[in-house]
Amino acid sequence: MLSKKTQYAFRALTHLVDKYNEGPVLISEIAEKKNIPIKFLESILLDLKKAGVLDSKKGKGGGYYLREHPSKTTIANVMRYVEGPISLLPCVSLYFYKKCENCDEHNCGLHNIMEGVRDATLHILEGRTLNDLASGMELLPKAMQKNPK
Repeated sequence: MLSKKTQYAFRALTHLVDKYNEGPVLISEIAEKKNIPIKFLESILLDLKKAGVLDSKKGKGGGYYLREHPSKTTIANVMRYVEGPISLLPCVSLYFYKKCENCDEHNCGLHNIMEGVRDATLHILEGRTLNDLASGMELLPKAMQKNPK
């Protein structure tokens, strides 16, 4: 389950995508428009700036803005920056790997299943960008939708 922090991060980023060609956006505007507690938002935006997703400008006309075009930032990368590992087990994580205690990964059915879950999740999340998120684009490929058209 996504943490509240990650959900707020995506809400804020959606607003910044909508304002992409308009210059920096004040934290207070994002907080008000997206109904995010301002102190929590400050921390989230600072984390995204440290991760290289955002940049900021101080002074008059200042605020936060996307560092790159929204089509270049994947949902997977934002989730890693804010949430940490995408994998459900540390032994199948690509970027945060850690061996599970008392487990033989080569003969573990759970490990094998979770590798498949990771790969399917990454296929979706790495194939979608902030542009897709802001446009409300259907996030599941047609083959995975319940009623594909």
